[in-house]
Amino acid sequence: MGSALRETTGSRRLLWGLEDLGWLLSAWQGRGESLRRLHLDESERSGRYGRVEPAGLLRFPAWAPFLHGLEPYDHLLKTVRDAVADPAAVLAFAYDWRLPVEVNGALLAEAAHRHLAAWRGSEAHSRARRLHPDEREARLVIVAHSMGGLVTRAAFARAAAQGSDLGADTRCVVTLGTPFLGSVKAAVILGGNRSAPLPARPRRRMQALARTLPGVHDLLPDYRCVDAGEDVLRLTPSDVAGLGGDKELAAEAQDFQQRMRAPGAPGLPGHRSIVGVAQPTAQSLRLEGGVVYEQYLSFERDGDGELARDPAAGLPVRRDRAGDGTVYRDAAALSGSKGVTWLPLQHGSLAKDGVALAHVRAILTERDQHLGPALGAGGIGLDLPDCVEAGRPWLARLTPAPGEELESHAGIACSVHDAETDRRVDTGRLGWHDGTVAASLTLPSPGLYRIRVITEGTPPLTQLVLALDLTDPI
Repeated sequence: MGSALRETTGSRRLLWGLEDLGWLLSAWQGRGESLRRLHLDESERSGRYGRVEPAGLLRFPAWAPFLHGLEPYDHLLKTVRDAVADPAAVLAFAYDWRLPVEVNGALLAEAAHRHLAAWRGSEAHSRARRLHPDEREARLVIVAHSMGGLVTRAAFARAAAQGSDLGADTRCVVTLGTPFLGSVKAAVILGGNRSAPLPARPRRRMQALARTLPGVHDLLPDYRCVDAGEDVLRLTPSDVAGLGGDKELAAEAQDFQQRMRAPGAPGLPGHRSIVGVAQPTAQSLRLEGGVVYEQYLSFERDGDGELARDPAAGLPVRRDRAGDGTVYRDAAALSGSKGVTWLPLQHGSLAKDGVALAHVRAILTERDQHLGPALGAGGIGLDLPDCVEAGRPWLARLTPAPGEELESHAGIACSVHDAETDRRVDTGRLGWHDGTVAASLTLPSPGLYRIRVITEGTPPLTQLVLALDLTDPI
């Protein structure tokens, strides 16, 4: 949901990504007309696209239930543009995230070819070549956050099928928080997560939108994640239909995922992945009576790649591996990657935090060999609700990294900022609450806020939270 979307006819009004943050309250708590217009209709389901088009990358923060808020890409774009020979060398590729990943991959492959040809034919490119030590011709570097990494992988598959030289024209691919093996969060969204404390109206609107979108079904977990007690199973299209999704879209997504991991499928050239760790993250799920229950545990494999079992009880071995709050850490890296950088960051912050951006810049300028060891050992996690009631206190909890303990909150600061202006509106006093470190916060009025936690030795943690007026019926 990181690209703004607009209608292509009539007033060409924006449906997603408006500059006025008050629109979020209308979308999720008010009439919600723009959300209804984002549903894929029958014409689009049959492949006749064009009713909605991308209007650029997000320039302002946004929010959707279950997703902890969506940060804009202005910091990432500035980092990339500042690192290259000329801003004209950079193409910001926005796409209609409602559509199948495979469709957007084909569009990216075409756009990348056009962009590289145009840049190589420019005078600015000629000047840059003369200044480079070996005067080599430019090649592509693709920087992709979240679903963008799946779109990138689909682009290389499309190009290879057409006999294109996209792989040869690419120096490297950098992915940040990409769910290569899918995300349990997609199943939670499709199921509506009736066990969550979210107000009913935003939760139901997100579920109603998601069940029509191939793009959401393409994010379903592609690994054994269904806890059946004595075994761990894959999520099937019938399971998806039972929890509220679309069986046909789930089957198509599963077929696409299988083709992406088939022997001989093209890889990502020079792939580097930046992966968020230490954040509480759904890694598996239980299905009971058509309801999906997220679990913050994953399952171990033995030396033969089989499911590891406890010798005494014979049950699968469960372990918390955490992730970035949205993507389980082991789902965000591909075997064969040239390098993986682990950072204790939330999903949205991976495309915004200074440490992550420094890694992106180093890769772009071919100085990543000087970065030293990857960060990410240790760190703390941030456990917040998606939305809260304005004017009512609630707890922002800190969690230790898996296998560690949080013994003190000394040197840790928590603050609340207006998401649009970044103005500080409150400071949270950390203390012990029911055995965990937490800060009692109150968001003064309905709107979008950024919670920021700063501690020594790790990047700042941030997460967006929406405050609602729950006196209105929802």
